Amino acid sequence: MRRKIVAGNWKMNKNVIDAQQLMIQLLSYKNNNATNCEVWIAPPSLYLMMAKDIFEKDEIGVLSQDMSEHESGAYTGEISADMLESIDVNGSLIGHSERRQYHGETDSHCNRKIKLALDKGLTPIYCNGETLEQRKAGQHLEVVKNQTEVALFTLSAEEIKKVVIAYEPVWAIGTGETASPEQAQEIHAHIRNIIAAKYGQEVADEVSILYGGSVKPDNAKEIFSQPDIDGGLIGGAALKLEDFSKIIEAFN
Repeated sequence: MRRKIVAGNWKMNKNVIDAQQLMIQLLSYKNNNATNCEVWIAPPSLYLMMAKDIFEKDEIGVLSQDMSEHESGAYTGEISADMLESIDVNGSLIGHSERRQYHGETDSHCNRKIKLALDKGLTPIYCNGETLEQRKAGQHLEVVKNQTEVALFTLSAEEIKKVVIAYEPVWAIGTGETASPEQAQEIHAHIRNIIAAKYGQEVADEVSILYGGSVKPDNAKEIFSQPDIDGGLIGGAALKLEDFSKIIEAFN
């Protein structure tokens, strides 16, 4: 059975008091409600140690929003996989579209980060997806295929089973636009088929693929019901417990 996951990406939001309050609320919710999926959050890096202290029994997984492709050295402002591993962070987002757009990250960068994360026992959540222009041009299947192959195909079969993929159509992030469940399912199945062609169907069937484009309480259940969608990478709706909890409950 593939892991079912709802992960909240907080991006650059919340001061320390508000972040702590939301973490405590989320922990209370998780302890008082049966959930049928894993719950993870990716708060700003400044709050990672606080999150690990609050979720000391790993009730909720803690992810960094990014990590360096370098092991150590003179890379001001960067955070290494070794640093994350040393505070027991569970994993890291890698290749989020905003990192690609604003910081020039490529799939080759992502490949190096994913390898480092796996070497340190961290779960990489590899993000990919097409822009609106690429979708309108009918290039979305080829774009996602290329992203998947460059970032992941140097991995062994055992390694790729430890990667979580988050398909996030760039045109549906923070815009209020959402791919239809059918559009999302098409790409998720496409990604799984790409992996199957390289590693075999048995391996592909173990890889969790999340949807990351404006998931909300009112569309989560329909999106998560698609056969190749194993959960969501949630942005804005992860910043309010009321919304995030309803998305988690879409698996109930």
